[in-house]
Amino acid sequence: ANYKQVIVVRADLKMGKGKLAAQACHASVEAYIKAERKHATIVNEWLEQGAEKVVVQIETQQQLLELFEQLKGRFPCSLIKDAGRTQLQPGTITALGIGPVEEIEIDKFTGKLKLV
Repeated sequence: ANYKQVIVVRADLKMGKGKLAAQACHASVEAYIKAERKHATIVNEWLEQGAEKVVVQIETQQQLLELFEQLKGRFPCSLIKDAGRTQLQPGTITALGIGPVEEIEIDKFTGKLKLV
């Protein structure tokens, strides 16, 4: 099977490139840690395959939270809240990290989202 990690970021926040990159990195690392605890063999296969990641965007916090609700029971997911030290209010939900998980399974939920 092919595995990938999906990072979903909010488009409506209009984060600067550096801020967006930092939030995506937080989401990637947090989801990786969760996935490794539950599915070490999948994580190892994903690493051997080149650790594919895709970063996609979603329009609103509400849509991001709805996606998280759909996914959290199925896949290792991590919702990222900003500390609020720079561009955003403390506690702003910025991103969602998913997996690594089977590509064919996650694409059912995130395959239609636009790339960043």
